[in-house]
Amino acid sequence: MSNSLRDQLMGLGFKAPAPEPRRERPARDGKPGERPRGPAGGKPAGKPGEGRRGEPRGERRGPGGKPAGRREGRPPRSQEEIDLAKAYAIRAQKEKEERIAAEKAKQEEAARKRAAKAQVAELLKDKALNAAEAEHARHFEYGGKIRRVYVTPDQLKALNAGELAVVQLDGRYLLVTAALADEVAALLPSLVALKVDPDAPAGDDPYADPQYQIPDDLVW
Repeated sequence: MSNSLRDQLMGLGFKAPAPEPRRERPARDGKPGERPRGPAGGKPAGKPGEGRRGEPRGERRGPGGKPAGRREGRPPRSQEEIDLAKAYAIRAQKEKEERIAAEKAKQEEAARKRAAKAQVAELLKDKALNAAEAEHARHFEYGGKIRRVYVTPDQLKALNAGELAVVQLDGRYLLVTAALADEVAALLPSLVALKVDPDAPAGDDPYADPQYQIPDDLVW
């Protein structure tokens, strides 16, 4: 506003506005308006181990000033819940140990069978009585299926009388003496495919009757 206009306004009774006083920040151990600083003019001083806002260093805080990372609103676990959790952990560990023990026993049994089978193979070496001229098919059940071995008429009688037996080795059915079959059974009973008990009822083995012959061309 020019001086002439201000003079005219003052002549009409208006007063010039008084200048506003300058506001200064309260002094904090220093000059007015300055923030307190630490030694050597560095960052604002604070307690050792505290950040800018007086919080412990390394600890984050969430809303409300609570340390961040903690779940809010979750009550502490009761003693019953703690005991239940321990029981579950003990049971899980026990089940794990049982599985490991079962797997170990399975592997040991497989190794034992392999060793026993090798012994049986050595025991039966050059002792099988299978005849190249055998014409009679002696059928029997083994492994849930009907199997057969070719024998001579005399071998058929001896087989049905329990004097001979059949041993399975590597998919082959070997005709052996009953005594040799007993030795095989002592090593690995599952390899004995047929050993007739002469004192057993005839109905236990329907294929033992010499008159009950199945044609060779019948597909099983």
